[in-house]
Amino acid sequence: MASGVWFDSDKMHVRLVDGREISVPLEWFPKLRDADAGQRENYRLIGRGIGIHWEELDEDVSVPELLKG
Repeated sequence: MASGVWFDSDKMHVRLVDGREISVPLEWFPKLRDADAGQRENYRLIGRGIGIHWEELDEDVSVPELLKG
């Protein structure tokens, strides 16, 4: 499950509690791609890290789905 999230210019990076990191293209998530840095950083982990939620953007990302690719 997720322990943190950060972004660079074209990717979202998710750190997992076991130390692994997942990087995915922002193109997969148009709301995040089009958001500014402050909006992207305003997330919260939900369900003990199973999901990532951006209230202002009305966006949710499932960590298990990211692991599937």
